[in-house]
Amino acid sequence: MSEKKNTTMAGRKAGKDIIQGRFFSLDFFKRNAVYIIALVVMALAYIANKFVCQSSMQEVMTLKTELSNAQTDLVNASARYNSMILESEMTTLMHQRHIDLSAPMEPPYQLKSN
Repeated sequence: MSEKKNTTMAGRKAGKDIIQGRFFSLDFFKRNAVYIIALVVMALAYIANKFVCQSSMQEVMTLKTELSNAQTDLVNASARYNSMILESEMTTLMHQRHIDLSAPMEPPYQLKSN
């Protein structure tokens, strides 16, 4: 019975300490210093990890944009190169066969009929 009475008295004392604002006393921090330090370290590690992940994701998005631009430039350069090769081959072939043709200086136009 004395244990039950002791438990009840300890519960009342803890409740009274919380109400009076003495729950977070220096003694509380001394007893739980290891847990408080571990909690703070884990919170800081979480924040640092989140920052690193966000930085990495932003870098990945930037690199994806650069890759897309580089692929577009590659396709454009390849198309220009292929058109130049075809044009130069046709010009060479015309000169070899002595055909009197030349590339038009003006773009083609369409005649409309009514």
